Amino acid sequence: MKKFLCALLLLSLASCAYASDYVIRIYSNSNSSERVTWLKNAAKAAGFTINMDDSTVYKGDTSAIQLANENKDGDVIFGLNEVRWSQLVNGDYENIRVLDWTPSWADKVGEYKYPGKAYGLVIQNILMLYRKDSLGTNGKELHFKHWADLVNSGFKWFRQGRVGGTTNMNINNAMLYAFTDPTSPAGGISVEGWKTLWKYCANGLYTGDSYGFDPLNRGDVQVSTFYSSSLYGNIDAAAQSSRSPLKGTIDPENWALVEIDDGTYYIAEYIGVLDNPRRTAEETEHVKKFAEWFGSAEVQREWSEEFDSYPCNSDAVDSVPPIYAIKNCALTKVAGTDMTYAEYVGAHSSQWTNIMTNLGFYWSDNANPPAEPDWDNLDWATLTQKPAK
Repeated sequence: MKKFLCALLLLSLASCAYASDYVIRIYSNSNSSERVTWLKNAAKAAGFTINMDDSTVYKGDTSAIQLANENKDGDVIFGLNEVRWSQLVNGDYENIRVLDWTPSWADKVGEYKYPGKAYGLVIQNILMLYRKDSLGTNGKELHFKHWADLVNSGFKWFRQGRVGGTTNMNINNAMLYAFTDPTSPAGGISVEGWKTLWKYCANGLYTGDSYGFDPLNRGDVQVSTFYSSSLYGNIDAAAQSSRSPLKGTIDPENWALVEIDDGTYYIAEYIGVLDNPRRTAEETEHVKKFAEWFGSAEVQREWSEEFDSYPCNSDAVDSVPPIYAIKNCALTKVAGTDMTYAEYVGAHSSQWTNIMTNLGFYWSDNANPPAEPDWDNLDWATLTQKPAK
């Protein structure tokens, strides 16, 4: 709290320059109640008034972008991932247009940018973790070539219980990475890849938790998946929800990252200024100043420290935590294409969602799993389409 109050004091120094009566409407999937409260307070101290709903109103990138499209009242959108931002920048949504805008820190975010449109705020990745203690591998180190090698590891793992969601998508992206096949009618993934992902679902344990940290922390599973943002914070508070908690943040005591030769799947969350015909020219400049302020090194350093995220702005980075030193498979080229894996995911993600939904992947009722598909007799052309309502 003391750190937060000091941060607000520093941020408030610019309040006179930014003060305006205009209320900035923000859409984001990075909208936990803690994040929304922090941003409202910090923005107010800097002279901005914002209107931003938390996750009790909507949750996830799909909901955020759909509501922005339906309500047509947005000024700023941040978060999402490359797939959604590609759609936004390309004008795929009827009522959302990203304005031309280049912040002063544009050259500080490296490759994480859509020049003149959107710029990276934080980098996230998906992690595979394991316990090293008696509730885990009993000291055995885990080293896989591919993420999908988990299904033959002999250990118990947590798997999610639904198809949708950014974190779930990124887990699937990591699992399917080794099975890309541009010639495959099964959404550019070999049938063997879908068989392996089914095995991951069938033999994994769904505990009812939203994410994989809690079952690993309780010792329900030996291996699990979690997103990088908030990992260290969750470990700091691990003893509050477990009798045998994970211990040690930067220097782990009873847990470790699974070493995976392929690396892991990274995404960047971006910020952009939305067109809003209701604004005056002066109000639009005020909105741009907010986006400039929020992406600045000073604010992103505070945001990242508060929520254990990793900033794209290089001026906000003091050191690289181990969870962000992992190889980024999202930027590797897919054989037989001119696309990076992130671009490949963007080109096929809707097909993958349709396949998993149509075939019944990620069931939530462990007692009533669906029958495994007849892999040799599937109509992939139909399965890659949206399921019938």
